[in-house]
Amino acid sequence: MAELMLFRQDADGRDIELPGSTVALEVELQRRVEASLEAMLGIRFLASEYATGPWHRGRIDTLGLDENGSPVVIEFKKGSDSGVLSQAVSYLTWLRSAQHEFEALVRRVLGVEVADSIGWRRPRMVCIAAGFSQHDRVAVQRLPERIDLVRYRVFEGGLLSLLLVDSSPGFPSAVSSRRNRERETVVDIAAAAPVTSSPAVASLVPECLRDLYAEVDDALTAWGEVEVALLRHYIAYRRLVNVASVIFRPKHEAILVYLRLDPGSVVLEEGFSRDMRGIGHLGTGDVELRLVSADDLERATPLIRKAFEAA
Repeated sequence: MAELMLFRQDADGRDIELPGSTVALEVELQRRVEASLEAMLGIRFLASEYATGPWHRGRIDTLGLDENGSPVVIEFKKGSDSGVLSQAVSYLTWLRSAQHEFEALVRRVLGVEVADSIGWRRPRMVCIAAGFSQHDRVAVQRLPERIDLVRYRVFEGGLLSLLLVDSSPGFPSAVSSRRNRERETVVDIAAAAPVTSSPAVASLVPECLRDLYAEVDDALTAWGEVEVALLRHYIAYRRLVNVASVIFRPKHEAILVYLRLDPGSVVLEEGFSRDMRGIGHLGTGDVELRLVSADDLERATPLIRKAFEAA
Protein backbone atom coordinates (compact mmCIF):
# COMPACT_ATOMS: atom_id res chain seq x y z
CA MET A 1 0.00 0.00 0.00
CA ALA A 2 1.19 3.53 -0.73
CA GLU A 3 2.81 5.11 2.31
CA LEU A 4 3.43 8.81 2.92
CA MET A 5 6.60 9.54 4.89
CA LEU A 6 7.11 12.95 6.49
CA PHE A 7 10.44 14.27 7.78
CA ARG A 8 11.51 17.25 9.88
CA GLN A 9 15.03 18.63 9.80
CA ASP A 10 16.60 18.98 13.26
CA ALA A 11 19.13 21.58 14.44
CA ASP A 12 22.02 19.46 13.12
CA GLY A 13 20.51 19.24 9.64
CA ARG A 14 19.45 15.61 10.04
CA ASP A 15 16.05 14.49 8.78
CA ILE A 16 13.91 12.91 11.47
CA GLU A 17 10.85 10.95 10.42
CA LEU A 18 7.60 12.08 11.99
CA PRO A 19 5.44 9.16 13.12
CA GLY A 20 1.94 9.26 11.66
CA SER A 21 -1.14 8.31 13.62
CA THR A 22 -4.92 8.16 13.34
CA VAL A 23 -7.54 10.37 14.98
CA ALA A 24 -9.08 9.44 18.31
CA LEU A 25 -12.61 10.20 17.08
CA GLU A 26 -13.98 9.84 13.56
CA VAL A 27 -15.88 13.11 13.87
CA GLU A 28 -12.58 14.91 14.52
CA LEU A 29 -11.38 13.95 11.04
CA GLN A 30 -14.75 14.73 9.48
CA ARG A 31 -15.00 18.24 10.92
CA ARG A 32 -11.45 19.10 9.96
CA VAL A 33 -11.87 18.04 6.34
CA GLU A 34 -15.30 19.66 6.07
CA ALA A 35 -13.84 22.97 7.27
CA SER A 36 -11.40 23.02 4.31
CA LEU A 37 -13.26 20.78 1.89
CA GLU A 38 -12.78 22.90 -1.23
CA ALA A 39 -9.08 23.48 -0.59
CA MET A 40 -8.36 19.82 0.22
CA LEU A 41 -10.59 18.00 -2.27
CA GLY A 42 -11.99 20.60 -4.67
CA ILE A 43 -15.50 19.92 -3.31
CA ARG A 44 -18.04 22.52 -2.19
CA PHE A 45 -19.71 21.66 1.11
CA LEU A 46 -23.48 21.02 1.14
CA ALA A 47 -24.45 19.11 4.28
CA SER A 48 -23.16 17.05 7.19
CA GLU A 49 -24.79 13.94 8.71
CA TYR A 50 -27.45 13.90 6.01
CA ALA A 51 -30.29 11.41 6.64
CA THR A 52 -31.21 9.27 3.63
CA GLY A 53 -34.78 8.54 4.73
CA PRO A 54 -36.75 5.54 6.05
CA TRP A 55 -35.98 3.12 3.20
CA HIS A 56 -32.17 3.50 3.07
CA ARG A 57 -32.03 4.26 6.80
CA GLY A 58 -28.57 5.76 6.56
CA ARG A 59 -26.78 8.95 7.48
CA ILE A 60 -24.23 10.27 5.00
CA ASP A 61 -21.21 11.86 6.67
CA THR A 62 -20.81 14.65 4.11
CA LEU A 63 -22.53 15.71 0.89
CA GLY A 64 -20.85 18.01 -1.62
CA LEU A 65 -20.51 19.09 -5.24
CA ASP A 66 -17.14 18.83 -6.93
CA GLU A 67 -15.48 21.37 -9.22
CA ASN A 68 -16.79 19.57 -12.32
CA GLY A 69 -20.40 19.71 -11.09
CA SER A 70 -20.65 16.07 -9.98
CA PRO A 71 -22.52 15.17 -6.76
CA VAL A 72 -20.21 13.73 -4.11
CA VAL A 73 -20.78 11.51 -1.07
CA ILE A 74 -17.92 11.46 1.45
CA GLU A 75 -17.54 8.82 4.17
CA PHE A 76 -14.94 8.89 6.96
CA LYS A 77 -13.48 5.96 8.89
CA LYS A 78 -10.97 6.57 11.67
CA GLY A 79 -9.48 3.10 11.08
CA SER A 80 -9.82 0.50 8.33
CA ASP A 81 -13.29 -0.83 7.54
CA SER A 82 -13.95 -3.77 5.23
CA GLY A 83 -17.56 -2.60 4.73
CA VAL A 84 -16.69 0.77 3.26
CA LEU A 85 -17.31 -0.27 -0.38
CA SER A 86 -20.75 -1.75 0.26
CA GLN A 87 -21.63 1.47 2.09
CA ALA A 88 -20.33 3.47 -0.87
CA VAL A 89 -22.51 1.59 -3.35
CA SER A 90 -25.54 1.91 -1.08
CA TYR A 91 -25.19 5.68 -0.71
CA LEU A 92 -24.54 6.24 -4.41
CA THR A 93 -27.68 4.20 -5.15
CA TRP A 94 -29.62 6.50 -2.82
CA LEU A 95 -28.08 9.56 -4.48
CA ARG A 96 -29.23 8.50 -7.94
CA SER A 97 -32.77 7.96 -6.62
CA ALA A 98 -32.82 11.32 -4.83
CA GLN A 99 -31.85 13.67 -7.64
CA HIS A 100 -34.65 16.17 -6.99
CA GLU A 101 -33.88 16.20 -3.27
CA PHE A 102 -30.18 16.76 -3.94
CA GLU A 103 -30.87 19.52 -6.47
CA ALA A 104 -33.12 21.28 -3.94
CA LEU A 105 -30.28 21.11 -1.40
CA VAL A 106 -27.84 22.63 -3.90
CA ARG A 107 -30.30 25.43 -4.68
CA ARG A 108 -30.60 26.27 -0.99
CA VAL A 109 -26.87 26.20 -0.26
CA LEU A 110 -25.15 27.25 -3.50
CA GLY A 111 -27.89 28.88 -5.58
CA VAL A 112 -30.06 28.21 -8.62
CA GLU A 113 -27.31 28.70 -11.21
CA VAL A 114 -25.10 26.03 -9.60
CA ALA A 115 -28.07 23.64 -9.23
CA ASP A 116 -28.82 24.00 -12.95
CA SER A 117 -25.27 22.90 -13.81
CA ILE A 118 -25.20 19.64 -11.82
CA GLY A 119 -23.85 16.72 -13.83
CA TRP A 120 -25.59 13.44 -13.02
CA ARG A 121 -23.68 11.08 -15.30
CA ARG A 122 -20.95 10.27 -12.79
CA PRO A 123 -21.79 10.87 -9.11
CA ARG A 124 -18.74 10.29 -6.97
CA MET A 125 -17.91 8.61 -3.67
CA VAL A 126 -14.84 9.58 -1.63
CA CYS A 127 -13.89 7.16 1.16
CA ILE A 128 -11.36 8.59 3.63
CA ALA A 129 -9.91 6.04 6.05
CA ALA A 130 -6.73 5.04 7.87
CA GLY A 131 -6.26 2.20 5.41
CA PHE A 132 -7.82 -0.11 2.84
CA SER A 133 -7.32 -3.81 2.28
CA GLN A 134 -6.00 -5.30 -0.93
CA HIS A 135 -9.51 -6.72 -1.44
CA ASP A 136 -10.90 -3.16 -1.32
CA ARG A 137 -8.40 -1.96 -3.91
CA VAL A 138 -9.17 -4.84 -6.26
CA ALA A 139 -12.93 -4.54 -5.78
CA VAL A 140 -13.04 -0.82 -6.46
CA GLN A 141 -11.74 -1.45 -9.98
CA ARG A 142 -14.58 -3.90 -10.65
CA LEU A 143 -17.41 -1.69 -9.46
CA PRO A 144 -19.37 0.46 -11.93
CA GLU A 145 -19.38 3.36 -9.46
CA ARG A 146 -16.95 6.26 -9.37
CA ILE A 147 -15.03 5.80 -6.11
CA ASP A 148 -11.87 7.36 -4.67
CA LEU A 149 -10.06 5.60 -1.81
CA VAL A 150 -8.14 8.19 0.23
CA ARG A 151 -5.82 7.33 3.09
CA TYR A 152 -5.24 9.86 5.88
CA ARG A 153 -2.59 10.33 8.54
CA VAL A 154 -2.14 12.99 11.21
CA PHE A 155 1.27 14.19 12.38
CA GLU A 156 2.52 16.35 15.22
CA GLY A 157 2.23 20.07 14.68
CA GLY A 158 -1.33 19.82 13.41
CA LEU A 159 -0.32 18.28 10.06
CA LEU A 160 -2.84 16.21 8.11
CA SER A 161 -2.01 14.21 4.97
CA LEU A 162 -4.46 12.84 2.40
CA LEU A 163 -3.16 10.29 -0.09
CA LEU A 164 -5.18 8.91 -3.02
CA VAL A 165 -4.39 5.17 -2.95
CA ASP A 166 -6.85 3.98 -5.58
CA SER A 167 -9.55 5.38 -7.81
CA SER A 168 -12.21 3.99 -10.13
CA PRO A 169 -13.50 6.31 -12.88
CA GLY A 170 -16.76 4.31 -12.98
CA PHE A 171 -19.14 4.11 -15.91
CA PRO A 172 -21.30 7.08 -16.93
CA SER A 173 -24.96 6.45 -16.15
CA ALA A 174 -27.97 7.20 -18.28
CA VAL A 175 -29.44 10.64 -17.61
CA SER A 176 -32.96 10.36 -16.36
CA SER A 177 -34.69 13.57 -17.38
CA ARG A 178 -35.08 15.58 -20.56
CA ARG A 179 -33.61 18.62 -18.83
CA ASN A 180 -30.52 16.62 -17.91
CA ARG A 181 -30.26 15.11 -21.40
CA GLU A 182 -30.18 18.58 -22.85
CA ARG A 183 -27.43 19.82 -20.56
CA GLU A 184 -25.39 16.61 -20.17
CA THR A 185 -23.14 16.10 -23.16
CA VAL A 186 -20.34 14.66 -21.08
CA VAL A 187 -18.06 11.87 -22.22
CA ASP A 188 -15.57 10.62 -19.63
CA ILE A 189 -12.38 8.77 -20.35
CA ALA A 190 -9.91 7.00 -18.08
CA ALA A 191 -6.32 7.99 -18.66
CA ALA A 192 -5.32 4.40 -19.44
CA ALA A 193 -5.71 5.24 -23.15
CA PRO A 194 -4.50 8.44 -24.81
CA VAL A 195 -7.31 10.96 -24.83
CA THR A 196 -6.83 11.67 -28.51
CA SER A 197 -7.58 8.01 -29.33
CA SER A 198 -11.24 8.54 -28.42
CA PRO A 199 -13.45 9.36 -31.46
CA ALA A 200 -15.51 11.67 -29.22
CA VAL A 201 -12.43 13.68 -28.29
CA ALA A 202 -11.00 13.64 -31.79
CA SER A 203 -14.22 15.14 -33.10
CA LEU A 204 -14.14 17.83 -30.41
CA VAL A 205 -10.58 19.01 -31.00
CA PRO A 206 -10.42 21.57 -33.86
CA GLU A 207 -8.39 20.19 -36.73
CA CYS A 208 -6.04 23.17 -36.64
CA LEU A 209 -5.12 22.31 -33.03
CA ARG A 210 -4.94 18.52 -33.11
CA ASP A 211 -1.17 18.22 -33.45
CA LEU A 212 -0.53 20.72 -30.68
CA TYR A 213 -3.17 19.16 -28.44
CA ALA A 214 -1.60 15.70 -28.82
CA GLU A 215 1.61 17.17 -27.36
CA VAL A 216 -0.29 19.03 -24.63
CA ASP A 217 -2.08 15.81 -23.68
CA ASP A 218 1.25 13.99 -23.47
CA ALA A 219 2.60 16.70 -21.19
CA LEU A 220 -0.45 16.58 -18.90
CA THR A 221 -0.50 12.78 -18.56
CA ALA A 222 3.23 12.34 -17.98
CA TRP A 223 3.03 12.66 -14.19
CA GLY A 224 1.76 9.25 -13.06
CA GLU A 225 -1.88 8.45 -12.35
CA VAL A 226 -4.02 11.10 -14.05
CA GLU A 227 -7.72 10.80 -14.80
CA VAL A 228 -8.86 12.55 -17.97
CA ALA A 229 -12.50 13.64 -18.19
CA LEU A 230 -14.05 15.19 -21.27
CA LEU A 231 -16.70 17.57 -19.96
CA ARG A 232 -19.15 19.80 -21.77
CA HIS A 233 -16.95 22.90 -21.84
CA TYR A 234 -13.45 21.66 -21.10
CA ILE A 235 -11.22 18.63 -20.62
CA ALA A 236 -10.19 18.07 -17.00
CA TYR A 237 -6.98 16.37 -15.87
CA ARG A 238 -7.39 15.33 -12.24
CA ARG A 239 -6.05 13.42 -9.30
CA LEU A 240 -7.94 14.08 -6.09
CA VAL A 241 -8.76 17.50 -7.58
CA ASN A 242 -8.54 19.04 -11.03
CA VAL A 243 -4.90 19.87 -11.68
CA ALA A 244 -5.40 21.24 -15.19
CA SER A 245 -8.23 22.14 -17.57
CA VAL A 246 -7.95 22.49 -21.35
CA ILE A 247 -10.09 24.72 -23.57
CA PHE A 248 -9.79 25.26 -27.32
CA ARG A 249 -9.85 28.62 -29.10
CA PRO A 250 -9.80 27.69 -32.82
CA LYS A 251 -10.35 31.27 -34.07
CA HIS A 252 -7.03 32.19 -32.49
CA GLU A 253 -5.48 28.76 -33.12
CA ALA A 254 -4.76 28.61 -29.39
CA ILE A 255 -5.17 26.17 -26.52
CA LEU A 256 -5.87 27.58 -23.08
CA VAL A 257 -4.57 25.54 -20.15
CA TYR A 258 -5.73 26.44 -16.64
CA LEU A 259 -3.46 25.15 -13.87
CA ARG A 260 -4.19 24.68 -10.18
CA LEU A 261 -1.39 27.00 -9.07
CA ASP A 262 -1.09 30.10 -6.91
CA PRO A 263 -0.50 32.95 -9.40
CA GLY A 264 1.69 34.59 -6.78
CA SER A 265 4.17 31.72 -7.19
CA VAL A 266 4.45 32.22 -10.96
CA VAL A 267 6.36 34.81 -12.97
CA LEU A 268 3.59 35.95 -15.32
CA GLU A 269 4.41 36.82 -18.93
CA GLU A 270 2.12 39.04 -20.97
CA GLY A 271 0.47 37.15 -23.81
CA PHE A 272 1.45 33.77 -22.35
CA SER A 273 0.35 33.50 -18.69
CA ARG A 274 -2.34 35.31 -16.72
CA ASP A 275 -3.68 35.54 -13.17
CA MET A 276 -7.35 34.44 -13.33
CA ARG A 277 -8.32 35.08 -9.71
CA GLY A 278 -11.59 36.96 -9.69
CA ILE A 279 -12.05 36.49 -13.45
CA GLY A 280 -14.86 34.17 -14.51
CA HIS A 281 -13.83 31.49 -16.99
CA LEU A 282 -14.61 27.96 -18.07
CA GLY A 283 -12.54 25.21 -16.53
CA THR A 284 -10.80 25.36 -13.16
CA GLY A 285 -7.46 26.81 -12.12
CA ASP A 286 -6.10 30.27 -11.29
CA VAL A 287 -3.22 30.38 -13.79
CA GLU A 288 -4.06 30.58 -17.50
CA LEU A 289 -1.48 29.56 -20.11
CA ARG A 290 -2.05 30.45 -23.78
CA LEU A 291 -0.37 27.93 -26.09
CA VAL A 292 -0.09 28.45 -29.84
CA SER A 293 3.09 26.51 -30.60
CA ALA A 294 5.43 23.79 -29.44
CA ASP A 295 7.71 26.52 -28.09
CA ASP A 296 4.88 27.74 -25.84
CA LEU A 297 4.38 24.18 -24.56
CA GLU A 298 8.08 23.96 -23.74
CA ARG A 299 7.75 27.18 -21.71
CA ALA A 300 4.64 25.74 -20.02
CA THR A 301 6.19 22.39 -19.05
CA PRO A 302 7.89 23.59 -15.81
CA LEU A 303 4.57 25.09 -14.65
CA ILE A 304 2.71 21.89 -15.52
CA ARG A 305 5.28 19.92 -13.53
CA LYS A 306 4.89 22.32 -10.59
CA ALA A 307 1.10 21.94 -10.60
CA PHE A 308 1.20 18.14 -10.62
CA GLU A 309 3.94 17.94 -8.01
CA ALA A 310 1.79 20.07 -5.70
CA ALA A 311 -1.39 18.05 -6.34
